[in-house]
Amino acid sequence: MTVQGRDCTITLKTQYREMGLPYAEETIREAVSLLRENPAIEGDGNCGAIRNSAGVTGCVVTPLTIETVPLLFVLALGRSGVPVFVSETQGLYRHTVNLSAMENGLRFDLIQERGAVRTLYEGCRVKGFELRIMRGEAVKLKLDITGDQAPVTYAYPDRLSVIGGERFKEDGVRYRINGKEQTNIYGLTIATRKEGGTQTEVWIHRVLEDTAILPPLIESLEVTAQLYRDEYEYRSYGVFRLRLSRLVLMADETDITSGDTVIGAVRFYCAGLFTADVFTADEEVIE
Repeated sequence: MTVQGRDCTITLKTQYREMGLPYAEETIREAVSLLRENPAIEGDGNCGAIRNSAGVTGCVVTPLTIETVPLLFVLALGRSGVPVFVSETQGLYRHTVNLSAMENGLRFDLIQERGAVRTLYEGCRVKGFELRIMRGEAVKLKLDITGDQAPVTYAYPDRLSVIGGERFKEDGVRYRINGKEQTNIYGLTIATRKEGGTQTEVWIHRVLEDTAILPPLIESLEVTAQLYRDEYEYRSYGVFRLRLSRLVLMADETDITSGDTVIGAVRFYCAGLFTADVFTADEEVIE
């Protein structure tokens, strides 16, 4: 998840919501192509070219917070279904988001503010994303952005407030493989490409020991992130849950050339379903 960019302010706009992301790194920029003219046979051999806008490209990296998780997962995976009321609560609803191809995903606008320059990118989509959970770090999500429309200057002077809230961190994450809780997982990376269909890889970073052997076929992987602060009225509000099925072993990426290696990564391909459960305090549509 290496990003060459600098801090700025990023605001996402959908049909129903506007959300300023907390601390974000980004490389959002105009995609440019050149219409090249072949040089003439005679002369100095110089050729001309016409600059042509090819839309938008780049990525945004942001930590996940209690307020941003619902919308960010909807943008990353796909559209959410009908919200379901959670029993034993006064007004809590669960939204299940299923992974879908980029063509079926949600379009949104993105406002980028770098110093005094404010740029609007319209009609963006997520063509891929990466979720990273590593020991001692906040849970982060990288969205790979694409779009067909050329950026324009955003002329409105009003600045949207940044959405805050408590951040999800690795120490509040639990893993279950085939229904059994795992305590030897050091971190997890989920990388998905959505162009021309979907393809998801899962990197499980586990502690190297005799009891840490993972099966070559994982029927179900459940990742639950929990916030533990007491002021949340509902048990499930500060929670998101990921479910992946039929993970097929691709490779063991452990560095065998180092005798001091204590953490090794195992790479799986997701041949089944990928869903996310997110929770909101109202019944309204997330996007």
